[in-house]
Amino acid sequence: MLSMPAYIGGEIDALGQKVVTIYTNNPTQNNLPTTLGTVQLLDPTSGDCLAIIAANALTAIRTGAVSAVATEYLATDNSDTIALFGVGVQAANQLEAICIVRDIRQIKVYAPTRDHAARFCREMSQRLDSKMCTAMNPNEAIENCDIIVCATTSKTPVFDGKLLEPGMHLNGIGSHTPDAREFDTSAILKSKVVVDSRASALAEAGDLIIPLAKGAISVDHIWAELGEIVTGKKKGRISEDEITLFKSVGIAAEDVATAKVIFERALRERKGLAIDPN
Repeated sequence: MLSMPAYIGGEIDALGQKVVTIYTNNPTQNNLPTTLGTVQLLDPTSGDCLAIIAANALTAIRTGAVSAVATEYLATDNSDTIALFGVGVQAANQLEAICIVRDIRQIKVYAPTRDHAARFCREMSQRLDSKMCTAMNPNEAIENCDIIVCATTSKTPVFDGKLLEPGMHLNGIGSHTPDAREFDTSAILKSKVVVDSRASALAEAGDLIIPLAKGAISVDHIWAELGEIVTGKKKGRISEDEITLFKSVGIAAEDVATAKVIFERALRERKGLAIDPN
Protein backbone atom coordinates (compact mmCIF):
# COMPACT_ATOMS: atom_id res chain seq x y z
CA MET A 1 0.00 0.00 0.00
CA LEU A 2 1.29 3.42 -0.96
CA SER A 3 0.14 6.77 0.44
CA MET A 4 1.07 9.87 -1.55
CA PRO A 5 0.14 13.26 -0.07
CA ALA A 6 0.57 16.65 -1.73
CA TYR A 7 -0.20 20.31 -1.22
CA ILE A 8 -0.21 22.79 -4.10
CA GLY A 9 -0.14 26.47 -3.17
CA GLY A 10 -0.79 29.59 -5.19
CA GLU A 11 -3.89 29.90 -7.35
CA ILE A 12 -4.54 26.14 -7.34
CA ASP A 13 -4.48 25.80 -3.53
CA ALA A 14 -5.24 22.09 -3.28
CA LEU A 15 -4.52 19.52 -0.58
CA GLY A 16 -5.00 15.76 -0.69
CA GLN A 17 -3.54 12.32 -1.05
CA LYS A 18 -3.75 9.22 -3.21
CA VAL A 19 -3.79 5.80 -1.58
CA VAL A 20 -2.85 2.93 -3.89
CA THR A 21 -2.68 -0.84 -3.45
CA ILE A 22 -0.78 -3.14 -5.81
CA TYR A 23 -1.85 -6.79 -5.79
CA THR A 24 -0.26 -8.66 -8.69
CA ASN A 25 -2.62 -11.65 -8.37
CA ASN A 26 -5.79 -9.55 -8.56
CA PRO A 27 -6.55 -10.17 -12.27
CA THR A 28 -6.45 -13.96 -11.90
CA GLN A 29 -7.73 -14.42 -8.35
CA ASN A 30 -10.14 -11.55 -7.73
CA ASN A 31 -11.11 -10.32 -11.21
CA LEU A 32 -9.77 -6.89 -10.27
CA PRO A 33 -7.03 -4.67 -11.68
CA THR A 34 -3.53 -5.08 -10.28
CA THR A 35 -3.52 -1.48 -9.08
CA LEU A 36 -6.43 0.06 -7.16
CA GLY A 37 -6.68 3.41 -5.46
CA THR A 38 -8.63 6.42 -4.26
CA VAL A 39 -7.83 10.10 -4.11
CA GLN A 40 -8.94 12.08 -1.08
CA LEU A 41 -9.32 15.83 -1.69
CA LEU A 42 -9.18 18.00 1.45
CA ASP A 43 -10.02 21.61 2.23
CA PRO A 44 -6.59 23.29 2.60
CA THR A 45 -7.99 25.82 5.11
CA SER A 46 -9.66 23.35 7.48
CA GLY A 47 -8.53 19.83 6.56
CA ASP A 48 -12.15 18.80 5.99
CA CYS A 49 -12.69 16.03 3.42
CA LEU A 50 -14.21 17.51 0.26
CA ALA A 51 -14.29 14.45 -1.99
CA ILE A 52 -13.21 10.85 -2.40
CA ILE A 53 -12.55 9.94 -6.02
CA ALA A 54 -11.76 6.55 -7.56
CA ALA A 55 -8.16 6.82 -8.66
CA ASN A 56 -7.88 4.47 -11.61
CA ALA A 57 -9.53 6.68 -14.23
CA LEU A 58 -8.14 9.82 -12.60
CA THR A 59 -4.59 8.39 -12.73
CA ALA A 60 -4.93 7.43 -16.38
CA ILE A 61 -6.23 10.90 -17.27
CA ARG A 62 -3.51 12.81 -15.43
CA THR A 63 -0.78 10.51 -16.74
CA GLY A 64 -1.95 11.06 -20.29
CA ALA A 65 -2.14 14.79 -19.69
CA VAL A 66 1.41 14.97 -18.33
CA SER A 67 2.74 13.04 -21.33
CA ALA A 68 0.87 15.45 -23.60
CA VAL A 69 2.58 18.40 -21.89
CA ALA A 70 5.95 16.70 -22.35
CA THR A 71 5.13 16.03 -26.00
CA GLU A 72 4.09 19.64 -26.52
CA TYR A 73 7.45 20.91 -25.25
CA LEU A 74 9.79 18.15 -26.47
CA ALA A 75 8.47 16.62 -29.70
CA THR A 76 9.12 18.28 -33.05
CA ASP A 77 6.30 20.51 -34.25
CA ASN A 78 5.59 18.33 -37.28
CA SER A 79 5.41 15.03 -35.38
CA ASP A 80 2.51 13.07 -36.83
CA THR A 81 3.23 9.37 -36.21
CA ILE A 82 3.20 7.37 -32.97
CA ALA A 83 4.58 3.96 -32.06
CA LEU A 84 2.63 2.64 -29.07
CA PHE A 85 3.72 -0.19 -26.81
CA GLY A 86 0.91 -1.41 -24.56
CA VAL A 87 -2.84 -1.68 -25.05
CA GLY A 88 -4.30 -0.99 -21.61
CA VAL A 89 -6.23 1.94 -20.15
CA GLN A 90 -3.06 3.98 -19.76
CA ALA A 91 -2.21 3.46 -23.43
CA ALA A 92 -5.61 4.71 -24.56
CA ASN A 93 -5.36 7.87 -22.47
CA GLN A 94 -1.83 8.50 -23.74
CA LEU A 95 -3.09 8.53 -27.31
CA GLU A 96 -6.11 10.71 -26.61
CA ALA A 97 -4.02 13.31 -24.79
CA ILE A 98 -1.15 13.40 -27.30
CA CYS A 99 -3.61 13.79 -30.17
CA ILE A 100 -4.68 17.07 -28.56
CA VAL A 101 -1.21 18.62 -28.84
CA ARG A 102 -0.12 17.09 -32.16
CA ASP A 103 -1.98 16.36 -35.39
CA ILE A 104 -1.36 12.61 -35.45
CA ARG A 105 -1.77 10.93 -38.84
CA GLN A 106 -0.84 7.33 -38.01
CA ILE A 107 -0.47 5.16 -34.89
CA LYS A 108 1.33 1.81 -34.95
CA VAL A 109 0.51 -0.46 -32.04
CA TYR A 110 2.60 -3.33 -30.73
CA ALA A 111 1.66 -5.86 -28.05
CA PRO A 112 3.05 -9.37 -27.53
CA THR A 113 -0.42 -10.78 -28.27
CA ARG A 114 -1.46 -9.71 -31.78
CA ASP A 115 -5.18 -10.19 -31.05
CA HIS A 116 -4.96 -7.72 -28.16
CA ALA A 117 -3.27 -5.15 -30.39
CA ALA A 118 -5.85 -5.65 -33.15
CA ARG A 119 -8.77 -5.26 -30.75
CA PHE A 120 -7.21 -2.11 -29.29
CA CYS A 121 -6.83 -0.65 -32.79
CA ARG A 122 -10.48 -1.34 -33.60
CA GLU A 123 -11.66 0.31 -30.39
CA MET A 124 -9.39 3.35 -30.64
CA SER A 125 -10.15 3.94 -34.32
CA GLN A 126 -13.67 4.87 -33.18
CA ARG A 127 -12.29 7.47 -30.74
CA LEU A 128 -9.50 9.00 -32.82
CA ASP A 129 -9.17 10.34 -36.35
CA SER A 130 -5.72 8.80 -36.78
CA LYS A 131 -5.07 5.68 -38.86
CA MET A 132 -4.53 2.73 -36.52
CA CYS A 133 -2.53 -0.37 -37.41
CA THR A 134 -0.69 -3.19 -35.65
CA ALA A 135 3.04 -3.80 -35.90
CA MET A 136 4.50 -7.28 -36.35
CA ASN A 137 7.43 -6.60 -34.02
CA PRO A 138 8.99 -3.78 -31.94
CA ASN A 139 11.44 -2.81 -34.68
CA GLU A 140 8.65 -2.34 -37.20
CA ALA A 141 6.69 -0.31 -34.67
CA ILE A 142 9.32 2.38 -34.15
CA GLU A 143 10.50 2.57 -37.76
CA ASN A 144 9.90 6.08 -39.18
CA CYS A 145 7.90 7.14 -36.11
CA ASP A 146 8.17 10.58 -34.55
CA ILE A 147 6.83 9.74 -31.09
CA ILE A 148 7.28 6.52 -29.12
CA VAL A 149 4.97 5.80 -26.19
CA CYS A 150 5.69 2.98 -23.75
CA ALA A 151 2.77 2.11 -21.47
CA THR A 152 3.43 -1.51 -20.60
CA THR A 153 3.88 -3.76 -17.58
CA SER A 154 7.14 -5.15 -19.00
CA LYS A 155 10.13 -5.40 -16.70
CA THR A 156 12.58 -5.53 -19.60
CA PRO A 157 13.19 -3.08 -22.49
CA VAL A 158 10.50 -3.28 -25.15
CA PHE A 159 12.62 -2.23 -28.16
CA ASP A 160 16.25 -1.84 -29.23
CA GLY A 161 17.43 1.66 -28.39
CA LYS A 162 20.13 1.47 -31.05
CA LEU A 163 17.35 1.83 -33.64
CA LEU A 164 16.25 5.27 -32.44
CA GLU A 165 16.39 7.90 -35.16
CA PRO A 166 17.24 11.62 -34.91
CA GLY A 167 14.28 13.82 -33.97
CA MET A 168 12.29 11.18 -32.12
CA HIS A 169 10.53 11.88 -28.83
CA LEU A 170 9.85 9.15 -26.25
CA ASN A 171 7.34 8.98 -23.41
CA GLY A 172 7.77 6.22 -20.81
CA ILE A 173 5.04 5.77 -18.22
CA GLY A 174 4.75 2.02 -17.63
CA SER A 175 7.66 1.01 -15.40
CA HIS A 176 7.84 2.46 -11.91
CA THR A 177 10.05 0.15 -9.85
CA PRO A 178 13.86 0.03 -9.58
CA ASP A 179 14.08 -3.42 -11.21
CA ALA A 180 11.84 -2.70 -14.23
CA ARG A 181 12.49 -0.67 -17.34
CA GLU A 182 10.93 -0.15 -20.76
CA PHE A 183 13.97 1.66 -22.22
CA ASP A 184 17.37 0.02 -22.57
CA THR A 185 20.65 1.76 -21.80
CA SER A 186 21.21 2.65 -25.46
CA ALA A 187 17.93 4.58 -25.55
CA ILE A 188 18.83 6.48 -22.39
CA LEU A 189 22.33 7.29 -23.63
CA LYS A 190 21.05 8.65 -26.95
CA SER A 191 18.38 10.85 -25.38
CA LYS A 192 18.01 14.15 -23.57
CA VAL A 193 16.22 12.86 -20.47
CA VAL A 194 13.44 14.81 -18.74
CA VAL A 195 11.57 13.54 -15.66
CA ASP A 196 8.54 14.65 -13.67
CA SER A 197 10.55 14.54 -10.42
CA ARG A 198 14.27 13.89 -10.03
CA ALA A 199 13.87 12.47 -6.53
CA SER A 200 11.06 10.13 -7.55
CA ALA A 201 12.77 9.04 -10.76
CA LEU A 202 16.01 8.22 -8.94
CA ALA A 203 14.07 6.17 -6.38
CA GLU A 204 11.62 4.39 -8.69
CA ALA A 205 12.60 4.49 -12.37
CA GLY A 206 14.54 1.38 -13.31
CA ASP A 207 15.02 2.96 -16.75
CA LEU A 208 17.49 5.29 -15.03
CA ILE A 209 18.48 3.37 -11.90
CA ILE A 210 19.80 0.35 -13.81
CA PRO A 211 22.18 2.26 -16.14
CA LEU A 212 23.20 4.42 -13.16
CA ALA A 213 24.12 1.33 -11.15
CA LYS A 214 26.19 0.01 -14.05
CA GLY A 215 28.03 3.31 -14.43
CA ALA A 216 26.68 3.91 -17.94
CA ILE A 217 25.30 7.32 -16.95
CA SER A 218 25.56 9.76 -14.05
CA VAL A 219 22.79 11.62 -12.27
CA ASP A 220 23.63 14.62 -14.43
CA HIS A 221 22.29 12.73 -17.44
CA ILE A 222 18.84 13.87 -16.26
CA TRP A 223 18.62 17.18 -18.08
CA ALA A 224 15.58 18.66 -16.33
CA GLU A 225 12.29 18.18 -14.59
CA LEU A 226 9.33 18.87 -16.86
CA GLY A 227 8.29 21.77 -14.64
CA GLU A 228 11.64 23.47 -15.23
CA ILE A 229 11.01 23.38 -18.98
CA VAL A 230 7.39 24.53 -18.75
CA THR A 231 8.39 27.53 -16.59
CA GLY A 232 11.30 28.41 -18.86
CA LYS A 233 14.08 27.67 -16.36
CA LYS A 234 15.57 25.18 -18.82
CA LYS A 235 15.18 24.65 -22.55
CA GLY A 236 13.45 21.62 -23.97
CA ARG A 237 14.19 20.54 -27.53
CA ILE A 238 16.89 22.70 -29.09
CA SER A 239 17.22 21.03 -32.52
CA GLU A 240 15.21 18.96 -34.99
CA ASP A 241 17.71 16.09 -34.70
CA GLU A 242 17.77 15.84 -30.92
CA ILE A 243 16.25 12.70 -29.35
CA THR A 244 14.19 13.57 -26.28
CA LEU A 245 12.83 11.24 -23.62
CA PHE A 246 10.30 11.92 -20.88
CA LYS A 247 10.28 9.43 -18.02
CA SER A 248 7.30 9.68 -15.68
CA VAL A 249 6.74 7.78 -12.47
CA GLY A 250 3.87 10.02 -11.38
CA ILE A 251 3.79 12.51 -8.53
CA ALA A 252 1.05 13.23 -6.03
CA ALA A 253 0.71 16.87 -7.09
CA GLU A 254 -0.65 15.68 -10.45
CA ASP A 255 -3.32 13.60 -8.71
CA VAL A 256 -4.37 16.37 -6.33
CA ALA A 257 -4.53 18.99 -9.09
CA THR A 258 -6.66 16.67 -11.23
CA ALA A 259 -8.88 15.83 -8.27
CA LYS A 260 -9.61 19.50 -7.70
CA VAL A 261 -10.57 19.99 -11.35
CA ILE A 262 -12.90 16.97 -11.16
CA PHE A 263 -14.40 18.15 -7.87
CA GLU A 264 -15.12 21.66 -9.12
CA ARG A 265 -16.63 20.33 -12.32
CA ALA A 266 -18.79 17.88 -10.34
CA LEU A 267 -20.14 20.77 -8.27
CA ARG A 268 -20.97 22.81 -11.39
CA GLU A 269 -22.68 19.90 -13.12
CA ARG A 270 -24.27 18.48 -9.96
CA LYS A 271 -22.57 15.11 -10.45
CA GLY A 272 -21.49 12.64 -7.81
CA LEU A 273 -23.02 11.59 -4.50
CA ALA A 274 -23.14 14.01 -1.61
CA ILE A 275 -22.63 12.36 1.79
CA ASP A 276 -23.71 13.85 5.12
CA PRO A 277 -20.75 13.32 7.49
CA ASN A 278 -23.17 13.28 10.42
